[in-house]
Formats: sequence, structure tokens, C-alpha cells
Amino acid sequence: MASLTDLIDRVERLLLRHDELTRTNELLREQVTALTQERDSLRSRLNAARARVDALLERLPVEAPKEEQP
Repeated sequence: MASLTDLIDRVERLLLRHDELTRTNELLREQVTALTQERDSLRSRLNAARARVDALLERLPVEAPKEEQP
């Protein structure tokens, strides 16, 4: 009977561990989703900022090349 009791204990511990890992996995999936959304948002903001900088650069006057003095 001792080996059967040991086996039951081990199976119960494995089930508990499985539940813990399942919960941890779900939390990690939620974090990945949140971080992916944050990354996408930051990329979008970066692209918008680049577009604004490019537009500002286009508005700058172009300097004529300076002539060399002898």
C-alpha cells in the first residue's frame, strides 16, 4: 500500500504543478499580448515622428553652395 500511496501523492503533486504551470503560461501569454500591443503602438508613434521630422526637413531652405575665396 505504501507504493500506491506514494504514487497517489506524486500524481496529486503533478496535477498541482500542472495547474501552476497552466496559470503561469496564461499570465505569460497575457504579458506577451500586452508587450506586442505596446511595441506596435511605439512603432506607430515612431513612424509618425519620422514623418513629421521629414516634413520639417523638407521645409528647410536649401543653402546655395558657398564660393571658395582665393
